[in-house]
Amino acid sequence: MEIRLSHHGRHVAIITIDNERHLNAMTRQMFFELGRLWDALERDDCRAIILTGAGSRAFSVGADMRGDLSADSETARMVNHALLKNDPYSKPIIAALNGDCIGGGLELMLSTDIRAAVPSARFGLPEVKWSIYPFGGSTIKLVQQIGHVHAMDLLLTARLIRAEEALRLGLVNRLAAPDELLGWAIETAERIAANSPSAVQAVKRQVSATIADHGRAREALEQELGDAVRKSPHFAEGVAAFREKRAPRYE
Repeated sequence: MEIRLSHHGRHVAIITIDNERHLNAMTRQMFFELGRLWDALERDDCRAIILTGAGSRAFSVGADMRGDLSADSETARMVNHALLKNDPYSKPIIAALNGDCIGGGLELMLSTDIRAAVPSARFGLPEVKWSIYPFGGSTIKLVQQIGHVHAMDLLLTARLIRAEEALRLGLVNRLAAPDELLGWAIETAERIAANSPSAVQAVKRQVSATIADHGRAREALEQELGDAVRKSPHFAEGVAAFREKRAPRYE
């Protein structure tokens, strides 16, 4: 279980979420390591970053639900930074979605700029099914990226959609065969890296800062709403149902 960093040439960095056995679910340590890598690459001379998952089943299904789900302020800050929830960032990020992109994995994807997915990938935000508030930015970013009605469909029904529908909704740029996905990502990253890094990073910084400003303005209400969900009796039932692999029973 780790976050791996490799490079393609001088200017392209590749981050791989590697917890393949558990669908690349992310532990607290992995969130910490991902946040640390974002900081290091922001200072590095790389010009484009590729983000992908290990194996062929999942990009990431978000937080590892087998662990402690307590949410102290330091943990929340660390996870938010790993997801680039409200952080302006200057390096373009290309998502090579090698499989399912669910929950926090989808919220991480929402912080990327250009995306391709394998045809077998599924996308969704099942948090409300398990009485969990989607803290990772989807309540703001998803509406911005695919529009109100499509975002609310995914946020409120908790359904999973196939890659073809994600493409139609504009959640991804294109579909790519598994053996072509990383090649597409590298080609895209190299095309970006060949442009003026000053201009590219200025554009990315402005776009991400605008999104971050909006997110930070809503953060207090989001925390209030999320805390209320956690304090409800539904939260304990939802988490228990998830861990017991059964349908929740909300009274």
